[in-house]
This record gives sequence, C-alpha cells and structure tokens, in this order.
Amino acid sequence: MKNIFAFLLLITSTTFFGQDYNLKKGYVAEGYDVVSYFDNKPKEGNKDFISEYDGVKFKFSSKENLEKFKKSPKKYIPQYGGYCAYAIGKNGEKVDVNPKTFEIRDGKLYLFYDAWFNNTLKNWKEEGAEKLKKQADINWTKIQKKEM
Repeated sequence: MKNIFAFLLLITSTTFFGQDYNLKKGYVAEGYDVVSYFDNKPKEGNKDFISEYDGVKFKFSSKENLEKFKKSPKKYIPQYGGYCAYAIGKNGEKVDVNPKTFEIRDGKLYLFYDAWFNNTLKNWKEEGAEKLKKQADINWTKIQKKEM
C-alpha cells in the first residue's frame, strides 16, 4: 500500500508541477526576484509580491517585476529548475545554488553554486559554457524522465 501511495504522489507532483524546481527557502531562486536578474541586478523578493506558476512560488522585489513575470513567466524561469547549471552539465547532479551567482545566456537565466572556494560559474566559463549547456540540456531531460 505504501508503494502505491508513493507512486501516486510522484505521478501527481509530476503532473501538477510539470518540472522539478529547486525550492530552497520555499521559493524558486531562494526567493530572489527572477525578473531582476535580467537587469543584471539580482534582488531579494518581497513577501508582498508573490506569484505562483507551474505549482511553485516566486517572489518579486516590485509590483512592476511581478507584472512582467505574469505576462511572460517562461522567459524568466531559471534553467534546470534553478539547480546549478554547471553540476547538471558536468555530472547530471542537482546541486543547490548561490542565487547571487548567475549568468544570462541567450536570453535564459542560469544559476550556479558558489561557496567554499568553488565558484561553478567560473568553471562553467573556463570549461566551455556552450559544451556544458548542451550536455546539461541532455542530462536535465534524463533527470526529468527518471523522476517521472
């Protein structure tokens, strides 16, 4: 009975949420305003400006950014569910991020781990971002299929 319940829960969360998101602190991008990254100035979101999309919550620093997100949410959602782009590309592993460490590449938001003398954005650039991005796209598809 436990296995059936777990299976149904997995199917339900996949169906409702569509994709896996890094929800550290209960929000995508740890509560940082995903729109603000595109101004190259990531800001922490405010509890007064919250939106839900794809079954998860996003915080925004202003009503203006909240409205921008609502008009075109897919434009602002971090790639790979907000997990570290480098780790997804290099090892196919979901790793938490430092929401202040990011890159906008081809109009998409990529987040990276950055702690304890390990800045994966630096590694991403040094090891070839385009090659790692292609591999991350492949790995992310595999991760999503495994979790279904």
